[in-house]
Amino acid sequence: MQTVELSAIVPAHRLGEAVIQVVDADGRPCAGVEVTIAQTRHEFLFGNTGFDVQGGDEPGDAPGEEWMLSAAEADLWLQIHNAATLPFYWGRFEPVRGAPRTDEMRRTAQWLRQRGVALKGHPLVWHTVTAPWLLDLELDEIERAQRERIRRDVADFAGLVDTWDAINETVIMPVFDNGDNGITRLAKDRGRLAMLRLAFEEARETNPNAVLLVNDFDLSPAYERVIDEMLEAGIRPDAIGLQTHMHQGYRGEEEILAVADRFARFDLPLHFTETTLLSGDLMPPEIDDLNDYQVTSWPSTAEGEARQADEIERHYRSLVSHPAVEAITYWGFSDRGMWLGAPGGLVRADGSPKPAYEALRRIIAEEWWVSPATVRTDGEGRVRVSGFRGEYSVSVAGEPAVPVRLGRDAVVEEIRMSPTRP
Repeated sequence: MQTVELSAIVPAHRLGEAVIQVVDADGRPCAGVEVTIAQTRHEFLFGNTGFDVQGGDEPGDAPGEEWMLSAAEADLWLQIHNAATLPFYWGRFEPVRGAPRTDEMRRTAQWLRQRGVALKGHPLVWHTVTAPWLLDLELDEIERAQRERIRRDVADFAGLVDTWDAINETVIMPVFDNGDNGITRLAKDRGRLAMLRLAFEEARETNPNAVLLVNDFDLSPAYERVIDEMLEAGIRPDAIGLQTHMHQGYRGEEEILAVADRFARFDLPLHFTETTLLSGDLMPPEIDDLNDYQVTSWPSTAEGEARQADEIERHYRSLVSHPAVEAITYWGFSDRGMWLGAPGGLVRADGSPKPAYEALRRIIAEEWWVSPATVRTDGEGRVRVSGFRGEYSVSVAGEPAVPVRLGRDAVVEEIRMSPTRP
C-alpha cells in the first residue's frame, strides 16, 4: 500500500493516520487509481494576535492606523497561523456605555474566518483596560454591567468567535493596586471565586458550545491554587491559559516544560496564550512589572534577530513535544504596535520578515506539513496517509475532493466513484 506521509520526524502524539479506499459505484475496490492528498489545516493551534487587521474589510485600509497590517503582511501572517486572538478589552471595545464596537469587530472576525482562521475573544473579564464609566457605578451596578457585557458579546459573536478568555489574570485581580478600576473594586468585595463563577457561568449559559479559558501571567503555585479552588467549586474551564511574555530573556526549554508538566496535572488542555521573544536588547532583569519599562527607542538588531529565531524555534518545538499543549499564540506580528514598543514582532516595522518568521514558516508550513502528493491505490483500492493531525483533502480525478480528518484514532475513509465514471 502506498503511503503519503511527513518527511520529518515529529512527536508520535501529533501524528494521525487514515486509510483511503476507493471503490466503484457498486462498492468494488478500484486498483491503480490516482489519489491526490493534501493537508489543509493543522489540528494544533498556531496563533497570533488579530489586533493588526482590525478596523476594515481588508488589512491596511483603516486610515490613520500605522500599525495595521498591509495586504502583503497579512499574506505572511496567514502562511503560518490558523488561529487569532481578537481584542475585546472592555475599555476600548465599549469606551462609551451602550456603544460597543461590535460591527467593527465583526468585520475583522469575518475576514479572518473566511480565511480559515479560528478565533478567540480576549478577555471577557479583566481588571485592566476596563470601561472607565464603571467607576461611576455602585458595586451591584458594576456586577450587573459585567454580566450583561458577557452575555451580549458571547451571544453577538456565537458561531464566529466560540473560544474566549473568560477571565484574565485572576491571581492578582483582587489585590491589583496600579490604578483604580471597577472590576478590581468588584473583585475585592465579592472575592476571586465569585468573579470566576460569574465569568464562566454567564459565558457558558449564553453559549454552551464555547471553549472557555482561565488565563494568567502568574505561573507560580498561586495560579495552581486558583485552579484547584475553581475545580473544587464546580467551575471547570475547558483549557488553561499560560502567558509567557519573555521580554527579559528566553526561559529555556527546561523551565517552560516544567511549567507545562505542573499544569498538566489538571488533565485539561494547555494553551500558551501570550508568547513574546525579543529581537533587540532585553529588558533589565530587575524590572518587576514589565509595564514600568519605558524607553524612547527599542530597535531590532541583527544579533537580536538571530537570537530570537533560535529561541522561537526551540520554544515551539519544545511545546509541540508536550502532549498536554494544544495551542501556542505569539503576541504580535509586526514590530509596529507591539506591546510596550518592544522589538518582538515576527516581521520588522517595514514589513520584511525576520529570521524568526522564516524559522516558524519552515517548521510549521514545511516540516510539520504534508505537501500535496499523488499516489496510486493498491489491489484493494487503498492508500495510506500519515501526518500531523488536522484536516486533509483527498481527491480522485473527476470526483469532488473529500475532506478527511487525521486525529487521535486511525480512520478508514471510503471514496465511492460516481456511476458515470468509466
